[in-house]
Amino acid sequence: MINSFYEKLAKLAVNYSIKVKKGDRVFIYGPTLAEELFQALYVEIIKAGGHALLLPYIEGTMELFFKYASEEQLFYVEKARKLIHKEFDCMIGIIANYNTKNLSLVDPKIISRFYGSPEWKDLWDTFYDRVVNKEARWIGIPFPCHSFAQEANMDLFSYTDFVKKALFLDKEDPIQEWLNVEKEQKKFVEYLNKVDKMHVLGEDTDLKLSVKGRKWINCSGQVNLPDGEVFTSPIENSVNGHIRFTYPGIYRGNEVENIYLEFKNGKVINATANKGEAFLQEILKIENANILGEFAIGTNYSITQFTKNIAFDEKIGGTIHFALGKGPKETGSCNESAIHWDILKDMKKSGSKIIADEKVIYEEGNWQI
Repeated sequence: MINSFYEKLAKLAVNYSIKVKKGDRVFIYGPTLAEELFQALYVEIIKAGGHALLLPYIEGTMELFFKYASEEQLFYVEKARKLIHKEFDCMIGIIANYNTKNLSLVDPKIISRFYGSPEWKDLWDTFYDRVVNKEARWIGIPFPCHSFAQEANMDLFSYTDFVKKALFLDKEDPIQEWLNVEKEQKKFVEYLNKVDKMHVLGEDTDLKLSVKGRKWINCSGQVNLPDGEVFTSPIENSVNGHIRFTYPGIYRGNEVENIYLEFKNGKVINATANKGEAFLQEILKIENANILGEFAIGTNYSITQFTKNIAFDEKIGGTIHFALGKGPKETGSCNESAIHWDILKDMKKSGSKIIADEKVIYEEGNWQI
């Protein structure tokens, strides 16, 4: 019998997020430790009339790949994988890991070359473009596991309850809850779509940017679970000022603390960190990684603590985040990069505010519109 938690999560993902219909081909990938969630998703896809292709990967294979792969193997993309990205209707990524630090000893130059290679970039761009054009659907969903619970300083049972609340799976009708989020955030997005200049003020932060003509996206469970944010992309050369991020920036198993960035005409001109500064500087050398690709405001107040898992943390109500690197095309972003690194700032602290076209629209963690 399938665990009721995984069954409820699978129903939400399959029937609400990606809306699988008869004949749809659905690709599911994730670690083998998420076996129960694979099974639950498989059942719901069959019930919806779809066809599921499962790719569970064995723990440790990524570390072995980066350790032993030749130059040719590093950039090889299997033809079957290309076919999936070009033709499948839906893709589900199960987010879990047996070890959150599994790639921390891998040279970041190798990882950036891998993910930034034309072969792998073209693969994901192909599918991402299809998603933007409404030709395919995607959802990333969490699997509560010991490594994530440990990072969040919780036991697995408490962490599972935390996940339930973040996804509204503790409610009688999670789908209706997410529909309510979509309706609530619609008014924010409609307002922000008319805005030109934005000014972010906070602790050691005074940052100005333009979002004129850029589209704000209402995130309410269609692409990520958990969800709860509104985001856009800054005009690439408009960012000026400085910002200090409250929370550690975590990327590919590397943790960078107390990140401080200064911008001039859209580019980082100074960057420091108390921990992991060498890694930060290495990332900023990647093409266009020194440009902000995203600006977002977290709206999920059911997520009450930082867990070192960006899928949850970027949604925390009362926070904002900026992403270094690649910008989302659906907003109108022109920034192309091999990375997209979300970094968070707490906006609940005294004096924190967002000003849009001279009007305070957000103050100390709460909307003013």
